[in-house]
Amino acid sequence: LIMKLKVYIYKNCDTCRKAGKYLDNNGIKFESIPIREEPPSVKELNMMLNIYKGDVRKLFNTSGVDYRSLNLKEKLPKMSIDKAIDLLSSNGNLVKRPFVIKGTKGVVGFNESVWKNLFL
Repeated sequence: LIMKLKVYIYKNCDTCRKAGKYLDNNGIKFESIPIREEPPSVKELNMMLNIYKGDVRKLFNTSGVDYRSLNLKEKLPKMSIDKAIDLLSSNGNLVKRPFVIKGTKGVVGFNESVWKNLFL
């Protein structure tokens, strides 16, 4: 059984386009999922939280409009992890993208050197 690479993206995101191009150029097959319409599941978010050693802020798109309008810079440090994960799973705009999962590995954002170690 080959684990499929799941890539949650937003089509108007430059970083997501770069990531998709990188995967295509390296012949890596992936499933592209529209993050706004289908945010990552609570299970996937919790798995990613473990990868990032419990630093929930790393999962948030901190430069996004929704992050700012919800005043999460102030609220997030006082918020429970469960509430933060629920928020992410219900609003794909809040999730740092691309949000990438393959089996038990995962990464948020696009950094070529990190990706090389994960997927090649």
